[in-house]
Amino acid sequence: MKLIVVTIFLGFPFLSLVSEPAENKLKVLDRKTYELSIQKNSNKELINLEKKIPEILLDIKYATPDNFTKQVIYKEAKAFARKPVAEALRKANLDFLQLGYSIKIFDAYRPYRATVKFFEIVGDTRYVASPKNGSRHNKGCAIDLTLVDQKTKKELHMPTEYDSFRKEAWAEAAVTDPEILKNRTILISTLKQYGFRVNKTEWWHYDFLECSGFEVLDIPFEELE
Repeated sequence: MKLIVVTIFLGFPFLSLVSEPAENKLKVLDRKTYELSIQKNSNKELINLEKKIPEILLDIKYATPDNFTKQVIYKEAKAFARKPVAEALRKANLDFLQLGYSIKIFDAYRPYRATVKFFEIVGDTRYVASPKNGSRHNKGCAIDLTLVDQKTKKELHMPTEYDSFRKEAWAEAAVTDPEILKNRTILISTLKQYGFRVNKTEWWHYDFLECSGFEVLDIPFEELE
């Protein structure tokens, strides 16, 4: 099994293959080890969300410079999630479709190397995950999304733009506009019914709670299909 061991030194994360005390190790699976894991448990498979849920839209910000890093992080604009996450999202989208909406995804499974880069740039764990532990995005168990009008494909009005670091982006921040409040409430409450919990500082970020046993992965999108 190929593992990447993460060591934090003076606040800067880097990858190390040197043996460290067990409590400092983070197991990060590459493609080969990931493929072995899904042979043992098919629920660990990363599913292409665009194929699983044809009605969704993709706006993968990290495949463009239109994100907080101002850099292109991903080579391909794709969205993946573990099999149970993808199925829960499909069911949630059926509810949204009945309301005249559909999901637009900004980010889903995120290779671990991107988390390392984000932390180097921001270093604030309120907004980016620490490489010491990885994130649910790295495990294929988190989705960044919003809602669009099913007919026009225009985004519904939300408290802030995606990836905002402002307090207005917090999930329970006060909202005076009734339309924005309604849209945020529908998004959070519907996803909650299907096992997702909103991140308290990001109205667009939803963690799938049944994530036990899913490892941190570092597989670029182009290696998945």
